[in-house]
Amino acid sequence: MLTKDTLKFAGLIIATTALMGSSFAIGKIGLQFISPFLLVAVRFLIAGIVMAIIVRHRPLPQHIGDWVRVGIIGLFQTAGVMGMIFLSLETISAGESSILTFVNPLLVVILATIFTKARYTLRQYMGVLLGFFGVVVTLGGNFSIHMGVVYGFTGALSWAIATLLIKRWGARFDIWILTAYQMMIGGLILMIAAVNLETPRFVVNMESIVIVLWLALMASVVQFGIWFYLLHHNDPGKVSAFLFLAPFFGVLFGWLLLHEIITQTVMLGGLLIIGGIILVNWPTRTFPVHAVKNCPD
Repeated sequence: MLTKDTLKFAGLIIATTALMGSSFAIGKIGLQFISPFLLVAVRFLIAGIVMAIIVRHRPLPQHIGDWVRVGIIGLFQTAGVMGMIFLSLETISAGESSILTFVNPLLVVILATIFTKARYTLRQYMGVLLGFFGVVVTLGGNFSIHMGVVYGFTGALSWAIATLLIKRWGARFDIWILTAYQMMIGGLILMIAAVNLETPRFVVNMESIVIVLWLALMASVVQFGIWFYLLHHNDPGKVSAFLFLAPFFGVLFGWLLLHEIITQTVMLGGLLIIGGIILVNWPTRTFPVHAVKNCPD
């Protein structure tokens, strides 16, 4: 029998992962009006400022070294991840971009094994192999250089690096303060990139404004709020295991909003990646893969 707590947990999990997944399709629509770096910069500057106001009574970092750490996390977590995602959306589908982005828990296992000497269970290593086989299937076995794929995979790698940095430094900060200010710093870095690496373009109309506000408020502030609530009130490993729903919603919103064709290879590859993520993230007593603790949309 389903309890109220179970239904509440399921509803919040669906809400937060749906908001994560929605950002790919809605972001791709936004690229019709706004250049990639500028769109992400505006999104996260708004989101960071709003969140900083909400959590203004929480303790700020006291040392310059800690602010440098926040900045480095912002470089990888917000600027690196989201900048690469939105560049990838210029040339590949929202569904493909979401699938590539959410291989980051698999990359965390590899990087942690190499650089932190972490050890995982055989099940988790099998999950990594299954997930990367899913990537090969998703791409149809085509290993030709395609910049959209390169950008998407680079975003996943940047997210994995940020995850390990948060694992190492996160205890030094209030997690809400860290999230707010790394988003603002990442947004500033992206604004610099927009001015220097692209020709900034912003067509101001009702649709572009709604898109920016959705991405900044619903797909960032609200999504983070729900996710942190779940992490605080439940086992983080159990919560993280449901990360597989985000690429599912990414593909679903791409189909609903952009009429993207969901090919058999994308479906099969996505299912394999989902299986790999479940194997990697399912609760275990080894090093926990909390990649989603600071997820972008």
